[in-house]
Amino acid sequence: MLFDHHNDEPIRVLTDAESWALLDNARHGRLATAAAGELDIVPINFKASGSKLYLKTTPGTKLAELTIHPQVAFEADGILQDEAWSVVIKGTARVLEHSDEIAEAEAVGVETWLPTVKSVYVEVTPTTIAGRHFMLGAEPEQTTARDY
Repeated sequence: MLFDHHNDEPIRVLTDAESWALLDNARHGRLATAAAGELDIVPINFKASGSKLYLKTTPGTKLAELTIHPQVAFEADGILQDEAWSVVIKGTARVLEHSDEIAEAEAVGVETWLPTVKSVYVEVTPTTIAGRHFMLGAEPEQTTARDY
């Protein structure tokens, strides 16, 4: 996806729609959870659909943590030869339990990395989404002297 950077600034703040468009084509991210005073961050498969994220997982630490404390953060990014992007979502996670919700999540088609059975679907409803696009390159030379 090509983004126009005003005045060739190396960092461009993305609109919500641009951020969701990037997430629509990404499949891997990191989920941050917090419970009992502990922070955790794990790689996770996801699929964006309808301004929500869907995760497919197994019972374990991350599932227990988001059940105890449903506020989560999520980040996905992409790095190419001369550009990169990052999207961060903060929101509320919940385990899907009703058959109609699970069927809807299954229809989204979350693909997993590992050949293991993942039977639990989680939906993340964002409270905020923030995306940035970067033009990569070398650090510019400093033009002013520094006093130390």
